Formats: sequence, C-alpha cells, structure tokens
Amino acid sequence: PGAKIDVVPLGITADYEPPADREQDGDTDSVTIGYFGRIAPEKGIHLLCETFKRLRDRGGQTHIAVKMAGYLAPEHEPYLQGIRDQARDWGLESDLTIHGTLDRGDKVDFLQSLDVFAVPATYDDPKGLALLEAMACGVPVVAPRRGTYTEMIERTGGGVLVPRDDLDSFVEACGALVSDAARRRRLGAQAVAGVRELYTATKMAKRALDVYSRL
Repeated sequence: PGAKIDVVPLGITADYEPPADREQDGDTDSVTIGYFGRIAPEKGIHLLCETFKRLRDRGGQTHIAVKMAGYLAPEHEPYLQGIRDQARDWGLESDLTIHGTLDRGDKVDFLQSLDVFAVPATYDDPKGLALLEAMACGVPVVAPRRGTYTEMIERTGGGVLVPRDDLDSFVEACGALVSDAARRRRLGAQAVAGVRELYTATKMAKRALDVYSRL
C-alpha cells in the first residue's frame, strides 16, 4: 500500500556543474545532441539516430552532431554495430561519435560538451540518474513521459517531455531546441537551479536518514 512506501529521491554531488562559459554562449551554427547511459535497445539509441537523420535531412544552417557514451554489454554489441552500419549508410558516420564507459571526470566533461541531452527510451526507467547529471551541467533534456523522467523534468523545469512512443514529437522537440539557443540557455539554467534545489546528495542523505529514523 502507498502508505507503507517511502520515497527517497536520487541526489548527485556538486562536481556536476555547468562549464564556466555556459551562460555566455551565444547563437552557434553547430549543436551537439548527446546521450549518456547504457547502450541498449530499451534506451532507444536507434531512435536517437533516426532523430539525427530526420533533423539533418531538413537542412538548415545549424550543423548537428550526436555524441553517445556509456556501458555496452557484450550481448548488445551487434545492436551497436547495426547502428554504426545504418549511420554509414545514411552518410552520417562522421558526425556520430560513440564513446565507451567513462570515468567520473570524463563523464562530467562529456556532459558539459553537449547542447541537448536526448533519451528516447522505450521503457519506464525507474532511475534516470543520467538526466539529473546532464541537467546539473546545464544541459536541457528531451525525454518521453516515462518512468522517473516525467517527475524529474516537471519538478526541475529543465527540459521538454514528449508523449511516449511518439518519435515525431521527439524529433520536433529536439529540432525546436536545436534552432533556439535562447531557449536552450533558459531551460539549462532552470535545470541547474532545479537539481541544486531538489536533487543533491545532501538532500538524499537527509531524506534517507529521516526514513530510517522513523523505522
């Protein structure tokens, strides 16, 4: 029963922060969409690549690139190879960069290098820690209304939620941020403020202590 369930929101440490020049960034003719997390089908990596293709097919003055990083399990190596092959067939391989597992410092650097964080997951993610890490670095998020994503983005105001299993809406949301630097900065600033207010490791620890004390 709900009355017997206690929730302790996730929290992250202070080393996740925007780069010093994030707020001073002006309009740019190059935008990087990124993803960090497990490289797996349920995370929707293939849908992110489809989004990439659709946005590039539209043309325009803004150059778009995609960067991904995260753990790849052996059983998902064929899945990733299929994505690489598809990108090559589309002529996009030069602007699709896939990193492996990153240590903490490299992960912060990776997130700080992004302009938009996109995760078109096809399942209800129960954790969503990477969204908090990206938002803490000042990166606005685009995600479906699934799992923890809905609560995190609604509470922080640091991104855009789209209907689940609706790739058209996901593409439109990413495209809107790609073409609007001012909105990216505004959402990024809200993301930083929201995470610092609601999702710090200190708040997580205090909430956990409160639960344990009552029990």
